[in-house]
Amino acid sequence: MTDQTTLAATIDEAFERRADITAKNAPPSLRHAIEECIELLDSGQARVAEKKAGEWIVNAWLKKAVLLYFRTHDNQVIDAGYTRFFDKVPLKYAARSQADEGESLRTGGARVVPPAIARRGSYVAANTVLMPSYVNIGAYVDSGTMVDTWATVGSCAQIGADVHLAGGVGIGGVLEPPQAAPVIVEDGAFLGSRCIVTEGVRIGAGAVLSANVSLTASVPIIDVTGAEPVEHRGVVPPRAVVVPGTRPRQFPAGTYQLDCALIIGWRRESHDERLSLNDVLREFEIAV
Repeated sequence: MTDQTTLAATIDEAFERRADITAKNAPPSLRHAIEECIELLDSGQARVAEKKAGEWIVNAWLKKAVLLYFRTHDNQVIDAGYTRFFDKVPLKYAARSQADEGESLRTGGARVVPPAIARRGSYVAANTVLMPSYVNIGAYVDSGTMVDTWATVGSCAQIGADVHLAGGVGIGGVLEPPQAAPVIVEDGAFLGSRCIVTEGVRIGAGAVLSANVSLTASVPIIDVTGAEPVEHRGVVPPRAVVVPGTRPRQFPAGTYQLDCALIIGWRRESHDERLSLNDVLREFEIAV
């Protein structure tokens, strides 16, 4: 395995001339470097974004590797047993040969419920559960997390440990530009049914989002628990309890309500995590 510093330099150089690279003319050395990057992502040995000294750092070279993978591969038929796909990226748990049939599932330790789909280049840790859902290339899903029915984890999204993404949650993908931060959901967060989180929004550890909260980088997240409102954008603070809201805005045609999110309370640390989540849902009458 090539060291990551060398891999990053190779990918960065190739990305600068990506317009000239195709599936037909990509040199074997570049193909090999891209494959090594995808394998690093698939195995969890490297990730698109990681927390260092309390700050999230984006490894842009890995996002570039994903984009170069698309340029250097043609669509092909992918046989999934019950159906077929026509795509550039194979399925994460597809058997490479008859001998390894199902072995990646057994050794990976995740529970994958039909018809959940994870693409190669995504990492799904042991003790996770994928209900019928979708995990895209470059995503990272840590241990103990539940990706519930029809939830989507977009390209390069980073999902922490012991997170619950309830039914229909949409975690947006952020591939371009490469330096842009992906959506990040930190450890222990709970996202209720049909929540949408896109554009690199970060959900702090232990935060609770009620059903139908929709967050982009520009949606105001307003803490209304004090005497004066405190506005955040792009970040839900750790342990915040968040519900959908609206606030008025004046237009030439009149005053209309625009979407926002409201922090209406805080998850207490004094209880056992599972019990405190149930307490929060009851105390704040949170829809899940």
